[in-house]
Amino acid sequence: MFDLLDFDPATVDEAGLIDRITELERLKSTAAAAQARMTAALDLMRRTAEADAGIPMRKRGQGLASEIGLARRESPKQGGRHLGFARALVHEMPHTLAALETGTLSEWRATLLVKESACLEVEDRRTLDAEMCADPTSLVGKGDKRIEADAKAIAYRLDPHAVVEKARRAETERGVWVRPAPDVMTYVTILLPMAQGVSFYAALKQAADTTCDGRSRGQVMADTAVERITGRPADVPVPVTVDLVITDETLLGGDTEPARIPGYGPIPAAVARHLISNTVGDDRSRATLRRLYRHPKTGTLVTMESRARRFPKALAAFIALRDDTCRTPYCNAPIRHTDHAQPKARGGPTSALNGNGMCEACNYAKEAPRWRVRTHHDDGCHTTEFTTPTGTTYSSKAPPLPGRRRFDLSEVERRVSIAITGHAA
Repeated sequence: MFDLLDFDPATVDEAGLIDRITELERLKSTAAAAQARMTAALDLMRRTAEADAGIPMRKRGQGLASEIGLARRESPKQGGRHLGFARALVHEMPHTLAALETGTLSEWRATLLVKESACLEVEDRRTLDAEMCADPTSLVGKGDKRIEADAKAIAYRLDPHAVVEKARRAETERGVWVRPAPDVMTYVTILLPMAQGVSFYAALKQAADTTCDGRSRGQVMADTAVERITGRPADVPVPVTVDLVITDETLLGGDTEPARIPGYGPIPAAVARHLISNTVGDDRSRATLRRLYRHPKTGTLVTMESRARRFPKALAAFIALRDDTCRTPYCNAPIRHTDHAQPKARGGPTSALNGNGMCEACNYAKEAPRWRVRTHHDDGCHTTEFTTPTGTTYSSKAPPLPGRRRFDLSEVERRVSIAITGHAA
């Protein structure tokens, strides 16, 4: 593998480069198969040890998905997927595992087979595994859609009731998600049953087909969706509260340093000032100013001025502004829980130093046996260290606030948090 990676382009022709790319792709699949075997072995080892220790069945393996995610530098959610993938391949789908080891299947295509067979009983799953992958030559030339379609057809033939029940359960997973997009835009994803999704799109398409006012087709469909969901014209802003963190220089001095919206990310200085200006100039809205203080060298949030009467609420707001997203490395999920690093039951104080903003899954995972979480200030930067049951330690640091670091200052610098509430936001 290292011989393939170490090459001089001047000494390798085009055919040689193609051969190396192909071989490295095969090695990626072989490595994925090895990771699956190791993950399944770790799962069995951990559950056996916890069973010997008398831990109840429902609590065995708690936090293991997060450990796997950390080891692979991915989120705990992805770690859970890798764990389920490994269990299925090693214990129930040997032919798929063999095809992955030889590079006939990529990790993603093996994942598709695991996904489409998940609704089947173990024996039926093994039958699908044999039909799809016992003959490796049958996989040659098949893309993602073909493999997925063939697996679905076999699954339906083996157990049509299970496939129908899977589709029925899928309806319960409907939901709405929002995530940042470039240029201060957002992606809104709506997962719906097929009939509802088609009718939703058809209604927007019909509105676009019957509207001619200079807007593009996509603009009409997007505006129509906003109007029908919010119940007001698309150009009339919806009442909402937005936390906007901005330097005083950017707010008052025309500086170009970007601002930050917690949970969204940085936005251009001009856009931030525009939001604030609209709020101040609209009688239906209001802007509340709160001063934040950051460390001059690290740029991390160190304290906050608060007039709230209840300290826990103000402290939670402080931690959420400081951490921005879940503090577990590689997670980046929205903060849902503000909790103690050292549990309160073991003397952990309710303080900014001992507090972490975390997503729900990560907060529960760290409560598993032999997990330890410690916090400290590393050169003024709030640092959290997660130690897993294997003794491996991972660390994360609070992100810096907007603004340039100034190493010549001895005092903390002041930053501004503006809560914008109202129509203009």
